[in-house]
Formats: sequence, C-alpha cells, structure tokens
Amino acid sequence: MTITALSAMVFLPFVLPICLWVAWSDMATMRIPNKAVMALFFVYAIIGIFVLPLDEYLWRYLHLVIILFLGIILNAAGAIGAGDAKFAAAAAPLVALGDLRLLMVLFAANLLAAVITHRLAKKSPLRRMAPNWESWNRGWDFPMGLSLGTTLAIYLILGALYGA
Repeated sequence: MTITALSAMVFLPFVLPICLWVAWSDMATMRIPNKAVMALFFVYAIIGIFVLPLDEYLWRYLHLVIILFLGIILNAAGAIGAGDAKFAAAAAPLVALGDLRLLMVLFAANLLAAVITHRLAKKSPLRRMAPNWESWNRGWDFPMGLSLGTTLAIYLILGALYGA
C-alpha cells in the first residue's frame, strides 16, 4: 500500500464515524447529508496538513476536483446520486494515488457484498429492526453510501495495518 500507516491511523478515528453516518443515513433516507460530506472534507483539510508532506497534501486536492467532475457527469447521466458524487469527491484526497487500483478492487467487492447483504436483509426478519428505512422501498435503487462509506473505512483500516 502507498498510504502511510501513520496517516491512515490518524485519519481513521475521525473518518470512521463519518463513514458509518453516511452508510446509516443513506439506508434510512436514501440521502447522504451535506454535513457528512463537509465533515469529511474538513477532516482532510485539517488533519492532512499535519500527516502528509505539503506537496502531497496539496496535490491530493486535485483528486477531489477530478472525482467531483466525474461525479457531476455520472449524476447528470443518472448513474449515481448527487450525494454519492459529493461523498466520493470528499473522500478522494484521503486515498493515495498509488492505491487507486486496490481501492477499485475494494469498492467492487464491497459493492457486490453490500448489494447482496442489503437485498437479503430486506427480505429477512432483520428488516423489522429498521422497518421505516427508505432503502427497503426503492425497488432497484441502492443506497451507495453503504458501499462508499464502508470502502473508505476498510481502505483506511488496511492502510493502518499494512501501510507504508
């Protein structure tokens, strides 16, 4: 992994609750709160300056711009929601460029597991634990915040354990 174990460990306690908030909120309301997106952005902006070399810290803002641009295009095409695009953009600076391939594999596996788990839970007695979640009633719509949030959390956990 390219991310340093130190940066992953320092980001993790601040990012993990935001990831859980995003996953929960998207399942419950099919929306990712702007406050969660802004909180994630501020975690990077405030903590990143202390745990990353200055040149890398500044270059990673380009990750945000590129992913936001792609997210706007995908949102306009109806492929993803606006909250998904904003969350992915805010998360992008937290990912080391050298880990992009790993992140894509993590996301693909996580998305598959999340869709299967969500669909099974929807048809099981587990649904009674949260009977009013909007995501149960949306047909083929899927709360991508579940997969986006858990992918970022898993990436940082792996970075803390196995990072450079």
